[in-house]
Amino acid sequence: MKKVFIVHGWSGSPDANWFPWLKAELDAQNISAEVLHMPNMDFPKMDEWVNYLHTKIDAPNEEIFLVGHSLGCMAIMRYAESLKEGEKIGGMLLVAGFSRSIGIPYLDSFFETPLDYEKVAHVVTHRTFINSDDDPYVPLEEGKLLEEKLSGKLIVLSEAGHINQASGFTTFTTGMEELLKMMQ
Repeated sequence: MKKVFIVHGWSGSPDANWFPWLKAELDAQNISAEVLHMPNMDFPKMDEWVNYLHTKIDAPNEEIFLVGHSLGCMAIMRYAESLKEGEKIGGMLLVAGFSRSIGIPYLDSFFETPLDYEKVAHVVTHRTFINSDDDPYVPLEEGKLLEEKLSGKLIVLSEAGHINQASGFTTFTTGMEELLKMMQ
């Protein structure tokens, strides 16, 4: 049975942005979905977030799909990087994602070591990235880097800001459509 885990970003919440809408849309299609409440969200630590993902996803497999927003994307990639030999997940949809420091000191624990892009690409079957051309926090170059390093699909939204509630995103049909394609 397919299962989707949605991971919010720094200072985020399961009730914010388009997360409740996406969960409801997936539930309506009988796809199990959970919006995670990440620990210590205002002062996130990589180890805490990755360990939390391991507690929620007790048996990684190709029926598991991960959706991340902002720092949640890096948490997903660090989780994928930590999987054991032979473990895989079906896909990841990374929205406003980045894999290098964007200059916010509270997030530094996620960037102390370089990401193993090769391992992430190996353990995640489908990889789609959605970034905006005018995100005030995450330069578009970050989405392009993910596309290149992880051999995934990049979708660039025009003037979509950080693709969050402040940018007008309480629904996210592009994300839903891409997730459903990935799950087929």
